[in-house]
Formats: sequence, structure tokens, C-alpha cells
Amino acid sequence: MQTTQPNNLTGWWKKVMIDNYANFNGRARRAEYWYFALGNFIIMFIFYFIGFAGMFMNSTVLMVFGFGIYGITVLATLVPSIAVGVRRLHDIGKSGWYYLIGLIPLVGSIILLVWFFTDGNRFANEYGEDPKNPAGPSFDFEKQQPAV
Repeated sequence: MQTTQPNNLTGWWKKVMIDNYANFNGRARRAEYWYFALGNFIIMFIFYFIGFAGMFMNSTVLMVFGFGIYGITVLATLVPSIAVGVRRLHDIGKSGWYYLIGLIPLVGSIILLVWFFTDGNRFANEYGEDPKNPAGPSFDFEKQQPAV
């Protein structure tokens, strides 16, 4: 069964937040991970900016609203952020436990960043089928040649 992949920022973000909220199994494409990260950054930046604007304008209501929604967003996206990171590591054939390498100051974050930018395994691995091509790759020699 061929499933269609989202092709825009909101589609990927919704896929992670709704369809795979706490799913630590399977694989996640680079697009799924990075569109989710970009969506989170944009949402959090907006509420953080509102909180800072309220702070500079001496508006307690605006400040509490901005920073409050920012905090709620951080808590609401914590589990899916970890889950999509683990699935991204699965896509390159690494265990999800490698996510803890990010706890090593500076070096761990750089290693994770490189892994998250690395293209996933082209074929099925121990964590599942290739999310880019779940039906498997097709080769030219597998196609039927017309009879002459």
C-alpha cells in the first residue's frame, strides 16, 4: 500500500504531532524531521516574541500570554520532538539510544546534527522500510523487456 507523503511544512508538522505523537518505532525522513523542527521554531519564535514585546511595553497581560503559550508549546512538543529524532536516527540505521549522545557538551550536538542531515538508508533496515520508497527500489533490469 503506497501512502502519500505530506509535501509542505504544515503537512509534515501535523504528521508528527497528530499521526506520530509518541511513536518511537519506524523511520523518519529528513523532510519529516526538518519540517517539524522548522514549524516548531516558527511557532515558538512567535510566542517568544509576543512575550518579549509585552515585557518591553510593560504589558503584563501580553507578557504572560506570550511566555505562557510558549511554555505550553514547549511542553506539548517535547515528546514528539524526541520521537521524531529517534525515528530519524532509525532511518540511518542507528539505535534511538544514540539520541543521548546530545548530552555531551558541544560535540554531542554536532554529531547529532550531522546524523540528522545524513541521508537515510536506501533499503529496508532493522527499523522498517525506506520511508522515501516503501515499495522498494526498482531497477532497470527488473522491468520486462518487450518481445522483438
